[in-house]
Amino acid sequence: MKEITVREFFDAKKKDLALSLITEPETLAKKVTSPHVNRPGLALAGYLEVFSAERIQIFGETEVRYLQSMKEDDLVSRIREMFKTDIPCIIVSKGLTLPPIVEYLANDLNIALLSSRLSTISLIDHLSRYLQDIFALEKSIHATLVDVFGLGILLTGKSGIGKSECALDLVHRGHSLVGDDLITLRYLDEQLVGRPGRDFGHFMEIRGVGIVNVERMFGIERTRRQKTIDLQIELMPWQENMDYERFGLSNIFAEHLGVKLPIIYLPVSPGKSVSVIVEVAAMNMTLKGVGYDAAEDFNQKIHEEIRKKAMQKKIEDDTKNGNSQK
Repeated sequence: MKEITVREFFDAKKKDLALSLITEPETLAKKVTSPHVNRPGLALAGYLEVFSAERIQIFGETEVRYLQSMKEDDLVSRIREMFKTDIPCIIVSKGLTLPPIVEYLANDLNIALLSSRLSTISLIDHLSRYLQDIFALEKSIHATLVDVFGLGILLTGKSGIGKSECALDLVHRGHSLVGDDLITLRYLDEQLVGRPGRDFGHFMEIRGVGIVNVERMFGIERTRRQKTIDLQIELMPWQENMDYERFGLSNIFAEHLGVKLPIIYLPVSPGKSVSVIVEVAAMNMTLKGVGYDAAEDFNQKIHEEIRKKAMQKKIEDDTKNGNSQK
């Protein structure tokens, strides 16, 4: 399970979320283990049965006004009970002022109390996106990721099959490189997002040439920092007896981090322009996205042709039978 300390979160987002620390620095030692945030309205009212104590708690104007309206004995009792659930921290939006007893109890029970100048909605939005990114499921695979006509194409296959050479040709043809050799896949916003597995530039290893820097060679406009992945193309050696897909009527998927990704198994042989085929696959997928499927169109035309020939044969047979009866 991933986790970060409240101190790491505070240091990373202090400027972006306009944060300031109200309690003592020692309260920043607790850990955040959830990618979600919580507004503890029911908990402040005394109902803790389904309280999400593992989440960062947000106090907006509603929560602050409710606390300010409470009698001190009730306030102390409710806050103490909520703090005993060991929440990681509290962030108060809009720079609102809490009753002094809340700060005292937070220091006493080692709960970090932070203040943000952002509105409640803006704070929750920015904080949720940050936490989703931090806690996103991820894995690294050996692959190459390119942006072709706006689609993220993940090139996979055995080492030496030609993934890097194909990507280099695509960049030369005007497309963009996201990463080569090692790609980190992340599950974000119910989508599969890929980015380079290494953070020191867009380098590629081209056998026979060596290491090349795509950004320096082709310009920054030919690189991307990350890309949503739309299609996987598995490069594989051509085999004479292999039954390859010829019509594209069947839908095949690979699965990464629980996301089903359309996959094409592309045989590679000498003289075949793999980069052009990748471009065609990207354009074909774009057409499918707007409702046109070439394989279905072709299949319908074949069936229509068969139906016409069957009708024509029936007419000819009926004509022959009529003439013979005469």
